[in-house]
Amino acid sequence: MTTTVGIDVGGTFTDLVLIDDSTGDVRLAKVPSTLDNQARGVLQALEQTGVALDTISSIVHGTTTTTNAVLERKLAKVGLITTRGFRDVLELGRRTRPTAYGLRGNFVPLVARNLRVEVDERCDASGNVVTPLDERQFIEAMNRLVEQGAESLLIHFLHAYSNPGHEQRALELAAEHWPNEYVTAAHQITAEFREYERGTAGAVNASVQPILDRYVRRLQDELQNAGFGTDLLVMQGNGGTVPARAVSRTAVNTVMSGPASGVMAAAHVSRVCGFPNLITYDMGGTSSDVALIEGGVPKVSSELELEYAMPIHVPMVDVHTVGAGGGSIARVNAGGILKVGPESAGSMPGPICYGRGGTLPTITDANLVLGRLNPDKLLSVDNKVSMDFVADCIRKEVAEPLGLSVHDAAAAILRVGNQNMANAIRLVSLARGYDPRDFALFGFGGAGPLHSTALARELGIPTVLIPVRPGLTNALGCLVADVRHDLVQSFNKPLGLIDDADLEASLAHQTAEGRQRIEKSGIAVFDIELRYTAEMQFQGQSHLLVVDILREQATRAALAAAFEKAYWQRFKVKLSELRPVLVSLNTSIVAKRYVPDLGTLAKAEPVASLADARVGIRPVWFEQGGWHDTPVFRRERLPECEFAGPAIVEQLDSTTVLEPGNTAKLDSAGNLIVKVAG
Repeated sequence: MTTTVGIDVGGTFTDLVLIDDSTGDVRLAKVPSTLDNQARGVLQALEQTGVALDTISSIVHGTTTTTNAVLERKLAKVGLITTRGFRDVLELGRRTRPTAYGLRGNFVPLVARNLRVEVDERCDASGNVVTPLDERQFIEAMNRLVEQGAESLLIHFLHAYSNPGHEQRALELAAEHWPNEYVTAAHQITAEFREYERGTAGAVNASVQPILDRYVRRLQDELQNAGFGTDLLVMQGNGGTVPARAVSRTAVNTVMSGPASGVMAAAHVSRVCGFPNLITYDMGGTSSDVALIEGGVPKVSSELELEYAMPIHVPMVDVHTVGAGGGSIARVNAGGILKVGPESAGSMPGPICYGRGGTLPTITDANLVLGRLNPDKLLSVDNKVSMDFVADCIRKEVAEPLGLSVHDAAAAILRVGNQNMANAIRLVSLARGYDPRDFALFGFGGAGPLHSTALARELGIPTVLIPVRPGLTNALGCLVADVRHDLVQSFNKPLGLIDDADLEASLAHQTAEGRQRIEKSGIAVFDIELRYTAEMQFQGQSHLLVVDILREQATRAALAAAFEKAYWQRFKVKLSELRPVLVSLNTSIVAKRYVPDLGTLAKAEPVASLADARVGIRPVWFEQGGWHDTPVFRRERLPECEFAGPAIVEQLDSTTVLEPGNTAKLDSAGNLIVKVAG
């Protein structure tokens, strides 16, 4: 069996790509997401392909189950057992506030105070036992939490990153006395020296573990009942996959699973098509996600803060998200200012043009009114509404309050939305020492190609790359994702106090442990890549800098030089009088899975001339000169020749807008390469 399926669940649509390597058959599906139970949408997409599940060899799934649970605070009830005197670490946090200039603000910790219990135990920062673990108190604490209705248990002891012995013993006791398998020890999630960050990551894991486990079990059971005979693979936030049977043990790693899959697809395309440096721009129905790829490798960070006071310090693809998607709602606030997002119409009721009862204008509605979208080609329209009705809603909600015409109001919606997205791109590039002009923009998602050329013009990016199936790229990312495990050892010492032998021993141990995990997974792989990074800072600083290193750079001198170079790139300053501190050494072991032949996705029906690919002409509004009579082309029929904008390129899963002055051409892999004027 050679049939592989990638499925991604987004906030609006569930996307599927199926490729049969033996026949070259490709099946695509796009169905509305069923956010109350994502499994229904997944099964509907599989059913839409018409392929029997017993003929499918592999299914890889990107999910937003854990992300949505955390953002919406629909979490399992967690009980915490911690070191005496440290019950409130998760609530005290850092000296920050929800609004930078506000004197007041609310923060609700993931674990309620009455479910946070202290016991006698303590190690010092060097790992020496100061107070032995009182096992009787620990067992009594577990019983008390069960009586209070806790479903999941978090064990978080002081300095367990340096000596995890007490947490390991507590896990043994929990295996005997806790009523289920939902038990998390904080050192298993991240071996980090900062108690608040380590505890928060553990709390997120504990609070989503039962939710993810129930979802994955239900989905796996339904797939098997329908004939699927192998393990489901689940995308992780670090861009790798893990078997479904093991995913819930470290459920926190699936936060950002969906955005990571799109970045992995972009990385694959960058290596195949000769664009090693990309800024990825994924615009869906609810939000836009941007990330940076350098040398064909996505940037990975352990500094994600999902929302205020919720740092999740586990390795994840470094994605920045803004609430600007096709369904982002446009409103005029009390001060008379046009705001676009972060509130979204989602999939229900969705944009006005979906005909599901929506009356608040969105970015999609603005694109429709300005001629950029074909009203007869919209997906998932329940009850078709007239263009006049959409325009009337924009008039009432935006145009009249601002004193604009309907078309000027729609243009303003796009302008504000584009600025929100451009600012997100600046955060992953300029704010980190990268010039966006040195990169190409990889635009995807159902709505990404509608805005990519405008964003590139705004940021001075010279080239835009639109993949073969932009609206299904996240699902494609599931197909090409590798198996990945990240291992961390904390040092938290000035670099001059660490022996070179200890550095080498740390990387050797992590490498061996990673290889063992790959072997245990049972997933067929053909190659293994090892990537090493160090988290470093100058003594006295609070923020960390991730430094890419080679195995032979595991010496104090080489680490100091690599850190100095990275610090200069980021901040353009040298602090030679300060001592560098090695916070941790990290190893990422990436096992390459067998990837289906993606060339089958580019199958097309090319015609002899560009005129033969044209399916119509319609007026479209552009910032450059207003309304233009614009040719509309079918992407599947485009010949391999260069053509100029203004133009609209339509396909099943997305629509691409070429602005006046742009030129575009298909490459050999079927990607649309756009040169941006100005």
